[in-house]
Amino acid sequence: MSAEPVETIGESAYRRIRADIIFGRIAPKQKLKLDWLKDSYGASVSTLREILSRLTSEGLVSAEGQRGFEASAVSVDNLREVAALRLLLEGFALEQSFAGGDVEWEARIVAAHHKLAALEARMRDGDLSQTEMWKRYDWEFHQALISACGSKVLMETHAAVFDKYLRYQMIALSFRGDIAANEHQIMLDAALARDAATAKRVLEEHVSGGVEHALATGAIGA
Repeated sequence: MSAEPVETIGESAYRRIRADIIFGRIAPKQKLKLDWLKDSYGASVSTLREILSRLTSEGLVSAEGQRGFEASAVSVDNLREVAALRLLLEGFALEQSFAGGDVEWEARIVAAHHKLAALEARMRDGDLSQTEMWKRYDWEFHQALISACGSKVLMETHAAVFDKYLRYQMIALSFRGDIAANEHQIMLDAALARDAATAKRVLEEHVSGGVEHALATGAIGA
């Protein structure tokens, strides 16, 4: 038996900083001072520079020249662009996944939806204490839907775009209650019926509705 690989300090710090940006614990345009990052994440300055450069290439951090780094700003235009890219990727992947999915794929979808639906029910009852877990389950469900698409590159690209979309949702804390829950249920039913046309139509309504709901909170700005 081989031992599980041990996560390096650098990989741990990268994962934590990235998650903190996506989930809004690091606010948009917040300065990412190396001394603060070193104390908060336990990585060396040289490692942190590499991490920040990596996150810059992902669009989550902006380099400010001699002034250092900051968490990337958010805007209405950028949210709409991210949403449009998500729809393009996820819609294509849905078609491929629905055509190639097997019973194991169906089981993944049902399991992911069960977790998501249970948490959404709690949120509809007023319990908003687990918003991060809700979005993790949301991510798992949408990834499960496209997990039989047959392309690792497509899955990874979709995941990166979804994370940027998720960041906007966390900043705006936008939960649409019954509307979103019903859309998830329809997409589940469509997947099991291999009805890609319905799934794509509802996905477009789902993402477009999420964008407009997020903007209505006023948290995104211009």
